[in-house]
Amino acid sequence: MKVFIVYSHPSQDSFTYMIRERFIQGLEEAGHSYIISNLYEIHFNESFSEQEYLREGFYQEKLKVPQDVSDEQQKINSSDAIVFIYPVFWTEAPAKLVGWFQRVWTYGFAYGNNPTMKTLKKALFLVSMGGSLSEKVRQQQVDAMKCVMLGDRIHNRAEYKEMIVFDEMTRGYGNDENREKRIEIFLEKVYKMALEF
Repeated sequence: MKVFIVYSHPSQDSFTYMIRERFIQGLEEAGHSYIISNLYEIHFNESFSEQEYLREGFYQEKLKVPQDVSDEQQKINSSDAIVFIYPVFWTEAPAKLVGWFQRVWTYGFAYGNNPTMKTLKKALFLVSMGGSLSEKVRQQQVDAMKCVMLGDRIHNRAEYKEMIVFDEMTRGYGNDENREKRIEIFLEKVYKMALEF
């Protein structure tokens, strides 16, 4: 299987980066191929231009899609599955990933009368968060994130879709020992998920 990884984190000094590396290791060992868009590394522009707004807001499919957007769309259509790896920033994905969806999910590609985006076999979200899922408010936040990502952004664009949230990853606040234990457990889970992908 060919997997497209959309990775959005500004630092290698993070648990999110560890997830990425461990997932890739599992994919490689399972014999899958992959391509990756590291949104910070490629300096992906998360902001709509006026031209893009006019195209999307008025459903003007004949207006040209920017090259960086077209490149991402080609990566999707050349893949069998897509995996998003990112942290939670204030109950949302990083701005670069939010902007990636806003710009890449164009009229005529991801939606419209005859969208050209292929239906992927899988869409997987691997998400790190500082808070604990033992807290009701965090559970509600994750439900909201799933509604947005799985319900709206993926919707019927993949045959199978899932979001896995790795919680209690905050540094400090007396959580360092717990964090280290959970990192080991979570990375093993990530690795097995990739092997079985």
